[in-house]
Amino acid sequence: MVLDGAALEEHAEAVARDGYTIIESAIEPDLVAALRDDLRRLEDVYAIEPASNSFEGSKTVRVYNLLALGRVYEAIPVHQHVLPVVERVLDRGCLVSSLSSITILPGETAQPIHADDQLIPLAKPHAPTVCNSMWALADFTEANGATRVIPGSHLADHSPDYGAPYDSVPAEMSEGSVLIWHGSLWHGGGANTTDERRVGIAMNYCAGYIRQQENQQLGIPREVAARFSPRLRELCGYGIYRGLIGHIDKHDPADMLGDLPDDDPDTGAARQDAMVWDAI
Repeated sequence: MVLDGAALEEHAEAVARDGYTIIESAIEPDLVAALRDDLRRLEDVYAIEPASNSFEGSKTVRVYNLLALGRVYEAIPVHQHVLPVVERVLDRGCLVSSLSSITILPGETAQPIHADDQLIPLAKPHAPTVCNSMWALADFTEANGATRVIPGSHLADHSPDYGAPYDSVPAEMSEGSVLIWHGSLWHGGGANTTDERRVGIAMNYCAGYIRQQENQQLGIPREVAARFSPRLRELCGYGIYRGLIGHIDKHDPADMLGDLPDDDPDTGAARQDAMVWDAI
């Protein structure tokens, strides 16, 4: 499956209108299986246990900072069926905000409804500063804890009251599909009333001028970031937003990763090192 320009625009328009969209069967089956298997490995190696707060859940297993934990996760932020939609919601200067797994275990209760941008002190509604996604590594059903959403709530003039009851609908989708939503959308993980694990990966992005949820430059060892593709380096913050934000003494922070090609081998685009002041 390759999403053409019209399909990408339709998904971006759905995010603008409804607050979310679902790309069915977006992820290759082999990648889904590899991610699911490696998450099990990480849970075992690091003896990951559920947290004890209402947001993370008492029966939900989360693994954070995945880009630092295995090469297989490097395919996620730059995936050709997901990133182009996110770039239309934000822009090409968007960043990886966080990359983590969320596995809802049997018996988990519903997560409180919230908005992912509600800690950002901006009056609502506002242009998207956050665009997040959930990768389904298993079928997401209402019974096993599919993400619950409130369509159109991203246009509200306020954020939800944490812990208050709200009517919502499950964003059900098949294994390999991806849910993408506006950061102001009211949503939350569903309750798992089955005997199966609901395995997903939360690939979260933010605008280039917003602080990332996870500190990518300190959380990912520099030698690991140095092997990333040019686009993934940019997404992790090794770049300059609009010729200004993120520079180090008027230099691209990507220079700290060692010798880099003049052109992006993936796109052929020349590196943009000039500062905005140089164009004035």
